[in-house]
Amino acid sequence: MMSRRKISSGFTLIELLITLAIGVVLTMVAIPSLTTFKRNAELTSATNTFIAAINAARSEAMKRGMNSFVVPTNNGSDWSTGWVIFVDKDRTQTYSPTSDGTILVQNALPAYFSVTGTNVATGSTPYIMFDASGYAKTKTGTFGALTITLTRNDLAGNTQADQTRRIIISKTGRTRTCKPTSTSDASCSTSATD
Repeated sequence: MMSRRKISSGFTLIELLITLAIGVVLTMVAIPSLTTFKRNAELTSATNTFIAAINAARSEAMKRGMNSFVVPTNNGSDWSTGWVIFVDKDRTQTYSPTSDGTILVQNALPAYFSVTGTNVATGSTPYIMFDASGYAKTKTGTFGALTITLTRNDLAGNTQADQTRRIIISKTGRTRTCKPTSTSDASCSTSATD
């Protein structure tokens, strides 16, 4: 009689090691892409959150018939630390948690974001102010358009420029966002007025 050889099935150790090595290489390629995707999504989210805060301040000003503000947290100078929306009930034009109507307090942004502004949204005491009619104004009462720029500071050059968003607030209070590198929006600059 003929002897039958038993055929074994399954992976050999070498096949298993090769499969694991391929899996590790694919993971190493995917992780940076996932980090980039996550941070880009966070940039979009931060921009939309800031726009919502600005629109809420404008809405509260018109609803209550009083000036409302968006200011950096703790009356600071850095928008990246977060921001506070308040109705200026005591008419001091500065935020006081006890005497003003706090609408929303936003937490700090991740460390790889920087936020800058123009006009009254920059300097040692930056702010965005709306009057009872919903117009963007300065503390001295003049109308003023301004821009807020959110940038990923973990990037450089063209990649950083591509991952920058700008919020433009017109004198009338209209708010819009744009991408400075967009070829279809030539008005997306820090000097934009609408």
